[in-house]
Amino acid sequence: MSNPDFSLDEFVTLAIADDKLTAEMRVMRVDEKVAFSVEQVEQYLQSYGVVYGLRHEVLKKFAESPQGFSGQTIVVAEGQAPVKGEDGKIVSEFDWESEGVRPQTNEDGTVDYKEVVKLKNVKKGELIAERILATAGQAGMLVTGEVAAAKDGREAYFKVGKNVVTDPEKMKLYAAIDGLITKTEKDKINVFPVYEVNGDVDYNIGNIDFVGNVVIRGNVLTGFRIRAAGDIRVVGGIEGAELEAGGSIDITAGITANHKGLIKAGENVKTSFILEGNVEADKDVIVSQSIMHSKVKAGKDVICNGAKGLVVGGVIQAGERVVARTVGNSTSTVTVIEVGVLPELRNELVELRSQIKSLEENLMKTEQALALLNQLASVGQLNQEKMAMRIRLNHTKKQTLEEQAVLKDRVLEIEHSLEDTERARVDINGTIYGGSKIVIGRYTRFVKDPTPKISFRLIDGEIAQVSNFNS
Repeated sequence: MSNPDFSLDEFVTLAIADDKLTAEMRVMRVDEKVAFSVEQVEQYLQSYGVVYGLRHEVLKKFAESPQGFSGQTIVVAEGQAPVKGEDGKIVSEFDWESEGVRPQTNEDGTVDYKEVVKLKNVKKGELIAERILATAGQAGMLVTGEVAAAKDGREAYFKVGKNVVTDPEKMKLYAAIDGLITKTEKDKINVFPVYEVNGDVDYNIGNIDFVGNVVIRGNVLTGFRIRAAGDIRVVGGIEGAELEAGGSIDITAGITANHKGLIKAGENVKTSFILEGNVEADKDVIVSQSIMHSKVKAGKDVICNGAKGLVVGGVIQAGERVVARTVGNSTSTVTVIEVGVLPELRNELVELRSQIKSLEENLMKTEQALALLNQLASVGQLNQEKMAMRIRLNHTKKQTLEEQAVLKDRVLEIEHSLEDTERARVDINGTIYGGSKIVIGRYTRFVKDPTPKISFRLIDGEIAQVSNFNS
């Protein structure tokens, strides 16, 4: 039987977790004569604000035999943690991992570059993708009886490019024309027509500036320019020409540029070799044979890891990773490899901060004007014209705050990526020779002697050599 003369404060201490999702009772030594009722224990907990999630079976056992819990800590109440809602997502009807255009492979294994298999074809009105809405978060309950608010999932939105349309509810994305689906900068989804040249790009063809995908069944000669909003496919070679694509660039026979021209892609560049070329890609540069005396820049990876996989001379820059079989040569030709550096992101960061500052200044002016109008409204001196102005200013304020939030999210995203050097690395599957220079972020390391099968990573503020880089 319980004894009301005994107070639980004499024998236990109560601790509520910082997140208020659990409450624990520390039991001190309890004399044999001491007894409690379940009601006494529950009232004791309630006196400290613990009212939800009481573990009645545990409390009952403690009340019946408190001596058995001496020196123990028992969980007496458990709250319910909030559950974050699921993020929205875009479900595509197409496989974005496959190439938009590739040469046809015959049954005997040979490749016919005269026949091009076009993937991701769509007809006008065909469904491209569907939007799945985010779900609301599920609120929890703290042991103190307070509601634990939950975050809703973040909505996903279509990144609408050219020649695509959404339904009125903005839940489905359709093709507005017949053509090829292509992703361009910032993953915008487009449907482009295709322009094909059955031969070389020379004086008979001239420069090309096209809104869709371009296929060249020949070479592109020095001094000519091709611009495409979509992809560029060259079933031949590139001399000192300029190619600029919003999507990817695929060159079958390689680049021999004599330090002239520029190959620039909003997605990937893929070719067999680069000799004295200048190549830029927002994502990956993939080379099957060699990169020699060239300047190559990739937002993500530079991969030159074929049977030859040779990188000699020039400067290779990648946002994340460079993979090669051989770097440099026995004559110590200077070869520079830089990873973890994205100068365009730093420039974007400066511009974003300037835009945010401008928005803050505009917001301050708007709020000052609204404050004056609200003051006039409080004394009944707001005429119809000023009421209309007040509505417009409130709308402007809302739009400014939304735009400011988007810009700040982008700033945080860029700052995080600039600080993230964990994925920055240089992997050598064969040998790296003396004369090579490795740069990771703001750190530099010179290679003096030939070293086989090595990976360079940034560890504790230093560029370290790791032999087993596949681990």
